[in-house]
Amino acid sequence: MPEDSALRDTVAAIWRLESARIVAHAARLVRDLDRAEELAQDALLAALETWPRDGLPSNPAAWLMTTAKHRALDHLRRVAMQARQEEALAQDLQSLQADVEPDFAPELIRSLDQAADAAHIDDDLLRLLFIACHPVLPPASRLALTLRLLGGLSTAEIARACLQPEPTVAQRIVRAKRTLADSGLPFELPQGEARREALGSVLAVIYLMFNEGHAASQGEGWMRPTLCEEALRLARVLAGLSPQEAEVHGLLALLEIQASRLAARLDEQGQPVLLMDQDRRRWDALLIRRGLGALARAEALAQQDAAGPGPYQLQAAIAACHARAATAEATDWAAIVAGYDALMARYPSPVVRLNRAVAVSRLSSEQGGGPAVALALLQPLRELPALRDYPWLASAEGDVLERLGRREEARVAFERAAALSGNAQDQALLRARAQALKPC
Repeated sequence: MPEDSALRDTVAAIWRLESARIVAHAARLVRDLDRAEELAQDALLAALETWPRDGLPSNPAAWLMTTAKHRALDHLRRVAMQARQEEALAQDLQSLQADVEPDFAPELIRSLDQAADAAHIDDDLLRLLFIACHPVLPPASRLALTLRLLGGLSTAEIARACLQPEPTVAQRIVRAKRTLADSGLPFELPQGEARREALGSVLAVIYLMFNEGHAASQGEGWMRPTLCEEALRLARVLAGLSPQEAEVHGLLALLEIQASRLAARLDEQGQPVLLMDQDRRRWDALLIRRGLGALARAEALAQQDAAGPGPYQLQAAIAACHARAATAEATDWAAIVAGYDALMARYPSPVVRLNRAVAVSRLSSEQGGGPAVALALLQPLRELPALRDYPWLASAEGDVLERLGRREEARVAFERAAALSGNAQDQALLRARAQALKPC
């Protein structure tokens, strides 16, 4: 038997992997997220009490699941005893076999590990993901609740990842659970058109989680790897549970490709490295292959859908252009501009216009691009409310002005971008670019 510290590390690793499924299964039984979390935590405490004495089970995940299920049935039995007159609840309990005494015999544990039960648990996990990301909750609450229930992160870990005070995050999670309980939403997986509509919220939460990890909007660190890892893990889970959804694979492709560059985004001193300056030998080839494979699946599925490709698939196709280029000079900027044209045609937004202008700045004059053309595209964007105080518009203007030789104007633009940014490393990078443009 390993030492207590080693056992606790093992339990923590198992818990991080399995907690979402355990909470999801308990939530299906008791129809209450708070109670489901409590039951899952009870199972964890039981493991910490039992395993040091009896040894690690041959299937720890099944042991935890069984324990949580028995605790859920015990809870339902107590509720039934307090409300015998509620016939509907009694029928639910009968269907759940809640009148049967819990039995921890090995035969029962083995029966829970059968393929049919595993498929049912996967349904529970998907149900929990849709509940945590329900549009009735504000986006920040969806993110916090998803990290708690499906990421297995503690409130303190979520607070650190989101750069929020721990009490704020705790209140946000409590309010989210209360909102879901008061809304009377069914703990069921939406079907048909309702599922497609709800899927958009799920994908948006995962996308937001990854983007905040990839480029932190606030704080000292340029990136928050924990958020990227959890978003990528959830995207992979969702793709496994929704194999026929093109946009799920589109989002997964986008995140895999973006994640492939994480190691190259910082130099040996921990300083930011911009895309065009990155050492592409440090890009993760496995993640690129996974991303391109997910993109191919998304494109194949989209061909069967009259609605055509979604925004995540189109963004993944643009990211793939960078991933396929062995050097910055080999980047197919014409294909990237065409990708943004397709994105603008179907999903226009100010940020897409900005990104397209940046791509146009990299085209040759023969291709109808260059910094002067891009500057003409960027300047009208200042009038858009969504971009008026957006640091990356000012940064893009600084870049094209510098390439046009208009150094003083570029310096002012970089200074403005730094003043608008909330991230310390972004500010330092932008101010360094501004400083380099000052007259000697």
